Amino acid sequence: MLYKIPIETSARHIHITRKDFEKLYGPGAELTIKKELSQPGQYLSNEQLTVKGPRGEFEKVSILGPFRNETQVEISLTDSRKLGIPGVIRQSGDIAGTPGCTLIGKCGSLDISKGVIVAKRHIHMTPEQAIHMNVRDNDLVCVITKSYERAMIFADVVVRVNKSFRLAMHVDTDEANAFSGDENPYGIIVKLFDDTSYDMLMWMEELESGIYR
Repeated sequence: MLYKIPIETSARHIHITRKDFEKLYGPGAELTIKKELSQPGQYLSNEQLTVKGPRGEFEKVSILGPFRNETQVEISLTDSRKLGIPGVIRQSGDIAGTPGCTLIGKCGSLDISKGVIVAKRHIHMTPEQAIHMNVRDNDLVCVITKSYERAMIFADVVVRVNKSFRLAMHVDTDEANAFSGDENPYGIIVKLFDDTSYDMLMWMEELESGIYR
């Protein structure tokens, strides 16, 4: 079964712990909902922070709720250059060994030693959808996009499966600017070779070695 997967642009944002948030907004402060997001239970809050690096900063960066177990800042590679922070591509939550930054709020600032990532592009889906699309959690797949005269194939897209997810592919602003021209862009998973997911880096290495499939 072919699924048209809505593609959503994930601009720079922050996930934060309650403890860190209270350091920046004051004891007892709470996140307040501005808008519900596509993934159930997730929301854009009214609260914002400044993200500061060695070379630059971004003001009014949105915090997404609810509170998380670890503070995480998601930026694009272009953002990383302005901030002067290495652009480390990781899945959300995988922050060991990543760079940190300074967060500035209404009541002060906080230096975090890790947590700044460029989020690896990914697809949220339910277990039932994963069965129909013949993929599993943490598979890497290729997605061909439908867009105004800028269609392209995204490789190494991580599949994330959970019964609470709503079907959507998330890309950052750099990736969206590379292809998106429609109001409601979407993509379709394309299978290579034996109808399974495939590591594109491995494929490139095979081609360089003279192996053709």
